[in-house]
Amino acid sequence: MVSSLVQPENANVIKLNNTWFKATPRTNLADPDKIIITNPIRKDIDFGPKKVDTTAKSNEGIDFENYNLKGEKKKEPVAGTKVNDEKPKTDTIVAPVKKTVKDSHNALGELNFPIQQNYYTSFRTDQVVSQLDNSFLGTSYQRFAGGGSPVYLNPGLNILFKIGLSDLFEDKRIVAGFRISGTLDNEYMLSWENRIKKVDRQLVLHRQSFLKVNGYSGIMKIQTHDARYSWKIPFSEVSATKLSIMYRNDRTVFASVSDESLPKPNVYDNYGGAKVEYVFDNTRKRGLNLYNGTRFKMWAEYWRLIKEEQHDLMTFGFDLRNYKKIHRDLIWANRFAGATSWGKDRLIYYLGGVDNWLNPQFDKSINIVKPEQYQFQTLATNVRGFKQNIRNGNNFLVWNSEIRWPIFKYLLNRPIRSDFIQNFQIIGFGDIGMAWYDKNPYSDENVLNKNVYVGNPISLTIYNQKEPIVGGYGFGLRSRLLGYFIRVDFAWGVDDRKVQKGMTYLSLTTDF
Repeated sequence: MVSSLVQPENANVIKLNNTWFKATPRTNLADPDKIIITNPIRKDIDFGPKKVDTTAKSNEGIDFENYNLKGEKKKEPVAGTKVNDEKPKTDTIVAPVKKTVKDSHNALGELNFPIQQNYYTSFRTDQVVSQLDNSFLGTSYQRFAGGGSPVYLNPGLNILFKIGLSDLFEDKRIVAGFRISGTLDNEYMLSWENRIKKVDRQLVLHRQSFLKVNGYSGIMKIQTHDARYSWKIPFSEVSATKLSIMYRNDRTVFASVSDESLPKPNVYDNYGGAKVEYVFDNTRKRGLNLYNGTRFKMWAEYWRLIKEEQHDLMTFGFDLRNYKKIHRDLIWANRFAGATSWGKDRLIYYLGGVDNWLNPQFDKSINIVKPEQYQFQTLATNVRGFKQNIRNGNNFLVWNSEIRWPIFKYLLNRPIRSDFIQNFQIIGFGDIGMAWYDKNPYSDENVLNKNVYVGNPISLTIYNQKEPIVGGYGFGLRSRLLGYFIRVDFAWGVDDRKVQKGMTYLSLTTDF
């Protein structure tokens, strides 16, 4: 290249080599036997006859418009289609119809990248669940059923369907599911979550129906519809706070089983509420149902019945769980939880049993103090060795301790193919808890269990002295079978310092 600039005599001349995209050979349309090299300064420099460069392949780059994978056959034109052999018009270099790696560059030797396009949100299926289950989809409190039926607290075996959709970056998520049971107490749930910004937002719509049997009001069908909108604000990778506003509608339909219930109209109750939660979780998963670290959750909520007459419900609770490694995968797990409710309408906690109990049993011999104050009910678990309702009230405290030993995984220092053997665990546990009404657990209302038997002409009232604190101990087996995590517990309860008859629990849930 001739330059018009005059170089000084003492100047050091440095020879510059062309980069690969400037030195890429091009076909000269005027003379196919010659090649040209395009240059941003001078476009047509004839270098003479074409020479084969064996090293040019490494400098050619990638043709993003036309390439084949290794071993892939070249695509042939479909029969009956017309191939356009007309060459485009241009005043510079014209690329041949059949593209090569060299044709991924323009006339200046620059690389032609694919056209950039905007990202449009598109969802894909990331979760599909269809299985037998014995839990509820929703987390809202259930209406007080009078303390006569355990099936209400545990829905029993049912068929669960759930599907989850997420976009490419997992910023948006949609989850829908429904549950079908043999009693036609069905349940539906739809959730939408937006995690684009730092504050996560979620909307949950839920519908549930169940049968309520009350000796005073007869048989009723209660249909619950609730909506919840939440904001989740993270403080760090392991802690966050969550604020929710809630609306709930309960429709009570009286079954037409008698002349008294037939003319009764439907009753509607509407509630509005708010809830604030704090969550801390730095646990690390070492296996199925095996963790190291600490989990903590604390919450407070307020519900208000939308009526002229004032009805309100306030609750406060906490749940602390710690998982300590003893040796390798031998874990000591502890849980301490409690909650309370107060206001004109209260929440009753039934103590005893386990979560997701396949064959729940209810102790009807324990009376409920002032049942007219309760509007909602829930379980306070685990206290193994007893049926549900071994104690009840608007307050509860529970402590659970377990030694979890994955025996085969611990002893065999090699990969295990069987999922059942890999996750098989032997558990030793101890539970202790109490539930009581009002402030003092040792008041006469809590200590004296009052049962009234009405007769004609004589009525009998019996008082049984009882200790508010109960406990249980035993051992259990855990593993995953056909995709279900199955728990079997053998427990003996201790009530008023007396060991009770042993009980066996079969449940489908992890952790406590």
